[in-house]
Amino acid sequence: MLIKVYGSAVFGVEATNITVEVNVDSGIGYHLVGLPDNAIKESSFRIQAALKNNGYKLPGKKITINMAPADLRKEGSAYDLTLALGILTASSQIKAPNISEYIIMGELSLDGSLQPIKGALPIAIKALEDGFKGFILPKQNAKEASIVDGLEVYGVENITEVIDFFDKGQTLEQTIINTREEFYKNLEHPKFDFSEVKGQESIKRCMEIAAAGGHNIIMIGPPGSGKTMLAKRLPSILPPMTLHEALETTKIHSVIGNVKEETGLMANRPFRSPHHTISDVALVGGGAYPQPGEISLSHNGVLFLDELPEFKRSVLEVMRQPLEDREVTISRAKFTVTYPSSFMLVASMNPSPGGYFNDPDAPVTSSPAEMQRYLSKISGPLLDRIDIHIEVTPVPFDKLSEERKGESSAEIRARVTEAREKQAERFKDIEHIHYNAQMDVKQIRMFCELDESSKTLLKTAMEKLNLSARAYDRILKVARTIADIENQDNITSSHISEAIQYRSLDRDGWLG
Repeated sequence: MLIKVYGSAVFGVEATNITVEVNVDSGIGYHLVGLPDNAIKESSFRIQAALKNNGYKLPGKKITINMAPADLRKEGSAYDLTLALGILTASSQIKAPNISEYIIMGELSLDGSLQPIKGALPIAIKALEDGFKGFILPKQNAKEASIVDGLEVYGVENITEVIDFFDKGQTLEQTIINTREEFYKNLEHPKFDFSEVKGQESIKRCMEIAAAGGHNIIMIGPPGSGKTMLAKRLPSILPPMTLHEALETTKIHSVIGNVKEETGLMANRPFRSPHHTISDVALVGGGAYPQPGEISLSHNGVLFLDELPEFKRSVLEVMRQPLEDREVTISRAKFTVTYPSSFMLVASMNPSPGGYFNDPDAPVTSSPAEMQRYLSKISGPLLDRIDIHIEVTPVPFDKLSEERKGESSAEIRARVTEAREKQAERFKDIEHIHYNAQMDVKQIRMFCELDESSKTLLKTAMEKLNLSARAYDRILKVARTIADIENQDNITSSHISEAIQYRSLDRDGWLG
């Protein structure tokens, strides 16, 4: 008897539905075809034990299973439940006339209980698109999948619940959540707050500009000056995620099984801080079976690279294209996957190997040659792609010992959100552009017009600092953001002047 059951495979952040054809015929043998990986090939042992421990059996006949499309590689243990239901139905141990209306996924334990799967959200989205009535999956993933409106989602704990649902008509508890209500309920207050930062008013101003325009930023300063402390507080002043951004972000984290069971929908912007020993594949994504890397997991959030020169140069260089295109494309012989990677890059570094630069009172000093060698680990093209370079100086004792608290993150976030709303209105008719950092050359020429005094000032700076064309565009973008924060329609020379100050590494005495 031939039966068709439906599962799904995830490639990149999109799902493809898989037809599992199970044929039980006279003879002996278990044949699984359709490019399954080792985890799927081993499923027969898990299925046999799970069925036996729940009063069923693997039939002693010839079982042929085809996972179509047969030329597409399938991986993971999430097909256990799909295969088990197909075998039971094809061997007439249960009746399931409506089994083809559902996507069924789940990893089986030997006692028949179900383990969570990866990629529940993209699978649910694809199931709805292809007209399936419902999605049966492990209970741990039910909230995540039920974000998709219009699809019946049933979270189950044991294979017997699924068997009784199809064979005996017993009801399963449908998981229903109000997506908008769930989203706003999970908007938490950030763990870190800018009110805890003593002094550093100029750096806070930089952080506000970076957050308002989505600009990449690098902080250069000696150890203990507060670079990491400031970076960790950046997400607290970013505007709250929109529902669309939350769905996009959840989808990426779902692929690697990184969504918490109790929330379902990610409501807070991601903050990723990989160690400097990270490989280029772990950073941008890839591998034999491609997975999203840190830059994609930072999508709609912040990627913080602490001690930037300590990262391998090859690792930093692979970021150049994603920083421009805001997506990563990974190509293999038989397929290509694209991961979104629209993130804010925040980097920090010491100015020299010893941590101090041109400071006669410093406990450790470095020679000019050592300092140049240290800074040369970061390429000019990568620095060009970072809009704001700012020096962070140590906080003096009188500031550290102040009892008065600084401006809170909530106050700064209000100004940032207002500036972002102004940008959203400006770019409402332009697809994929939402804030100033995303502007390309065409939009820069359209929205960053300069008066004569501003042009003269920028020309002088370009000639003196020997800035590249890309640095020119970065200055205009930052100036546009400064004008937005001050609620001004036109860029003035004061905005240009401030933006030029945020190109520290282009000045003499840094990179030569």
